[in-house]
Amino acid sequence: MSDEKHDADASHDVQLTPFTLFRYVASIGMLIFSIIIVGALMFTGNTRVAKETSPFVALIVCILALVWLSMIEGQQASLVGLPPVDPDLYKDSHPLTYKNAALAFKGDNLDRYLMGRQFMVLLVVFVINQCSSPLDPKVDVLGFSSGVKFVFLDIGLAMIVFTCILGQLTTQVNASHMMIDYINNYFALFTLYTCMVVEFSGIMHSSYLIQNILSAASGKPIISNEPPREGATFAFFWGRVLMSLAILGFCLAVTLVALLNGDTSVSVKYPGIPRGLAVFLLFFFMAVVGMLEGMQIAFFAVAKLPASERGTSFFGRKTCDLLFK
Repeated sequence: MSDEKHDADASHDVQLTPFTLFRYVASIGMLIFSIIIVGALMFTGNTRVAKETSPFVALIVCILALVWLSMIEGQQASLVGLPPVDPDLYKDSHPLTYKNAALAFKGDNLDRYLMGRQFMVLLVVFVINQCSSPLDPKVDVLGFSSGVKFVFLDIGLAMIVFTCILGQLTTQVNASHMMIDYINNYFALFTLYTCMVVEFSGIMHSSYLIQNILSAASGKPIISNEPPREGATFAFFWGRVLMSLAILGFCLAVTLVALLNGDTSVSVKYPGIPRGLAVFLLFFFMAVVGMLEGMQIAFFAVAKLPASERGTSFFGRKTCDLLFK
């Protein structure tokens, strides 16, 4: 048994080559540098929240938002990867994880959680952005040169590194290996309920219409763990879909008008970009983000499956072979 455990532990070890150590040190250095920049922006009143309230309010709100974002991201890794695991294995040792799983895996609640969770991620990242992004990336910050300010403030590399490492990547990596432990707390349960409430509101229900359209186009039925909707349930569901479509249409119209009129940060920061190209880039990057989010959920879902159960398609197998190599 001890030999098997040792082999399992060794399989997760990373060989510390000089190149790997360089990447670790460089990443930590980049993170520390980004934290210093964000802190300087806050305490010089160069972020929206810091200017309109105080630097300490911006700092506290930013920290709280990062903590919640870390739970939202880590919880996804846990809940998407746990379905193949028998709940009885952790029912007594991790009772709050069991409560999370019991709610998330009831009917189609996991899909509902993922829907609400995506809105929560964007909302929390927006709050972090208001607390940490510069109002004017060209003002003096710790005496940095214009080139450094362009990369870290104008392009936003400091905020990207700051948010991704502290609020997203670190927790996802930890939660993917410690799925049962990560959500064994009331904070995770509260986050799960919050995501479910967001989904219930219907704001994101237009996504279900797209899901049905793609299902019809591909000829593949939508697999559900619940009976077909009928009567009031049917009307309530599609009523929220219509409401969501109205909200989506309004938001899309406002965004396109702003892009075409040159009233967005793209036109202000990069006036050389044609407005038609800005519209194309909007849809292009939305498609890229959609693909990355879908791949992330798929990777978490197949992580605990045996290799023989990871699909039969050519590209699916090639992707899994590369991913789990």
